[in-house]
Amino acid sequence: MTIKIHPEVDKIKSNIIENRRDFHKHPELSFKEFRTSKIVANKLKSYGLEVKTGVGKTGVTADLVGNESGSSIALRADMDALPIQETSNLEFKSINDGVMHACGHDGHTAMLLGAARVLSNYKKKIKGRVRFIFQPAEEGKGGARYMIKDNALDGMNQIYGAHLWNYQQCGTISTKAGPVMAAADMFKINIRGKGGHGAMPQGTNDTILAASQLINSLQTIISRSTNPLESAVLTVGKINGGHNFNVIADHVKLEGTTRAYTEKNREMIKQKMKNIILGIEKITGAEIELDYEDGYPPVINDDICSKNLLHSASKVVSQAGEPYLTMGGEDFSYFANEIPGCFFFIGSAPKGTKPLEVPHHCSHFNIDEDALAIGSSAFVQLIEDLLIVN
Repeated sequence: MTIKIHPEVDKIKSNIIENRRDFHKHPELSFKEFRTSKIVANKLKSYGLEVKTGVGKTGVTADLVGNESGSSIALRADMDALPIQETSNLEFKSINDGVMHACGHDGHTAMLLGAARVLSNYKKKIKGRVRFIFQPAEEGKGGARYMIKDNALDGMNQIYGAHLWNYQQCGTISTKAGPVMAAADMFKINIRGKGGHGAMPQGTNDTILAASQLINSLQTIISRSTNPLESAVLTVGKINGGHNFNVIADHVKLEGTTRAYTEKNREMIKQKMKNIILGIEKITGAEIELDYEDGYPPVINDDICSKNLLHSASKVVSQAGEPYLTMGGEDFSYFANEIPGCFFFIGSAPKGTKPLEVPHHCSHFNIDEDALAIGSSAFVQLIEDLLIVN
């Protein structure tokens, strides 16, 4: 495995790591990234960039304008943490109770700051414009939408975003054209019936029985209505109901999520759920209410942007290719729905571990910090390849 850190990035590698550790120690939840965004804005200003704050509530953008006209490329990092109590023994573990950078956004912010610092020295060479987008609230709040409403993409031709990826070894960069992250929708189901004594079920509408039949029937959507070659998931993750061992329940609540790589399957799953619910209502006599909430759309990478990224990444790492895909969601999808974009993955599995051993969103999450310089180098190399005047 060959890794070629950009020479200018290598000079500031320790600073990139220092920034990441500071952000990790002081995590902030969605739309509460006040300290983080202030530090980011101040550093970007010190690089001589044109900085805007309060973009999408707590987001920051900074423009690097070259001396010649050309394409406008946006680079994006997310800044928010998760409501998780950290259990690691890191020296820089979170000091904010119940809040933790358990997904790598601290590293994303540090990587893009490193790239901005290096590229700010290239003003005279750049043909076009680079916009650095530091986004709030990726973790379920859809911060990308708020930034788009505040014109964060105005004038941009392409956008690129990266994710540290513990499902791949450090020293790898991967992506592909087409879908790379799934649509992530949520649902709540309320089942109401007529309860009664467990020994006398006649005249009741058993909501636990209805819930059991419903859960089993919903699974047939994936197994029998989805093309086996097209990935999709339906998970019921929570069920609440019942009063006592000898009481037929009159109310059950279900909560879950659906995931799909295509809008066609996303809509099909939603409609099939409604149809199945109508059938279970007729069979059981219970009243079933579906509250379906559309989450993030799937992330669909543009063909040309994906080729651009893989071409540049191959100059940084020898292993640049297909990613390890999951059914996770990402609100980078909103950006990529507006302009051509590419979302890519930077291997970051901690040293001495195997992929999947330290997963994202776990309370002991950590990364191989060598991945940070790799990520900054990929951003810098991409801009050199696309916008530097020879």
